[in-house]
Amino acid sequence: MIDASRNVFDRVLVAFMDNFGLSRAASLISLALAAALIVFAFFWFFHSAPPKTLTLTAGAQDSIYHKVALRYAEALAREGVKLNIMTSSGALENLERLADPTHPADIGFVQAGLAGDADTGRLVSLGSVSYQPLLIFYRLPVKVTILSQLAGRRVAVGPEGSGTRALSLSLLALNGIDTAGTTLLSSAEGEEAAALLLEGKVDAIFLMADSASSATLRALLRANGISLVDIAQAEAYTRRAGYLHRLVLPKGAMDFGKNVPAEDVTLVSPMVELVAKEKLHPALSDLLLAAASDIHGRPALFQKHGEFPAPLTSEFRLSDDAKRYYKSGKSFLYRYLPFWLASLINRILVVFVPLIIVLIPGFKSIPALLRLRMKLRINKWYRRLLSVEHEAARRMDDSLREALARRVDAIEEEVNKMKVPASHGDQFYFLRTHIHFVREKLAGGEAVSDK
Repeated sequence: MIDASRNVFDRVLVAFMDNFGLSRAASLISLALAAALIVFAFFWFFHSAPPKTLTLTAGAQDSIYHKVALRYAEALAREGVKLNIMTSSGALENLERLADPTHPADIGFVQAGLAGDADTGRLVSLGSVSYQPLLIFYRLPVKVTILSQLAGRRVAVGPEGSGTRALSLSLLALNGIDTAGTTLLSSAEGEEAAALLLEGKVDAIFLMADSASSATLRALLRANGISLVDIAQAEAYTRRAGYLHRLVLPKGAMDFGKNVPAEDVTLVSPMVELVAKEKLHPALSDLLLAAASDIHGRPALFQKHGEFPAPLTSEFRLSDDAKRYYKSGKSFLYRYLPFWLASLINRILVVFVPLIIVLIPGFKSIPALLRLRMKLRINKWYRRLLSVEHEAARRMDDSLREALARRVDAIEEEVNKMKVPASHGDQFYFLRTHIHFVREKLAGGEAVSDK
């Protein structure tokens, strides 16, 4: 088997040498380079395949983040991609996981305004997917419209690692409230915080849309003695903190029959971005954005139809793949073919078509280059023969004839040393014929130019 393979290789090598006029060493190098390119192409073909699994860091169990993540998992499963969902304490922990290059999380929901001094250089945004309104409920004898009125009160701001706590502390600090002083903070969030407020154990609670269910929000809005802060300085907050947006909870939006809330309520809200590590495969980026369009594109209390996902970012750069998607949507193949088939064809087009475009013209150009090279080599000897002819035409005597004959012999000796492929044999033999012709003319004592 080894001998047979060796014989086949030798025949291929000889054919290559004969057709392209290369030495054995040059032929071996050329074949090795071609083989290396082909091996690299196959390696890149398999290496560039999109992974079959993704890991998304979402939020607490049964939170809105977590429920939305389950919908992403369903959408990706239909295309053959498994989405692993990791629970977390909230958006801040999601950001910390994504910023850690050793953490398995690939993508996650991150609330705008949390980056701070974190190293986000290796992170990209796929765009904003929703608003995350901040709801501040209170039980106090006076109407609260500015947050400085919460100074010295008992306030639930959410647990460490949550976006709720980060935003709450930021807003309290903007109002000059020293959280290490008389204002008492609780880490309760969601249903727990709502229960403390209903029982009168805290004076105010900060809730984000992902930390409380709709039933909890309705219960708080209907409860006697509990009110929702109508933030009078909302516009000013958006100017001071560019990641915040001013939203309005319309009158009667939670219950038309009972007119809950009884008046329009002004809120502030950051956006939620779908953030990924920059190594995210382009095909999976398109897949995630297509799922986001279905999941987040529907109208809701604080958004219009098709408003999300949107190429809006605050602290992360929008990925190049996301820019392309927002500009032109899915690529042609992914628009009309199943994900696995589109990915396969796309990789063939990206890897093997350029390889063919490079190799075929490259091999085709070798004969042309060799013909030119051979022509230049042969023309060199023809120039020397012409020089002999010109000298013989001017005068002819015995001493000159002998000198010219020696020059013709030297030309023939050098020509015979040439390595010429079979494909250029005609030029070689023509040259030798002409050398013989010039020698005979010199031997006959004739002027070489006389025909």
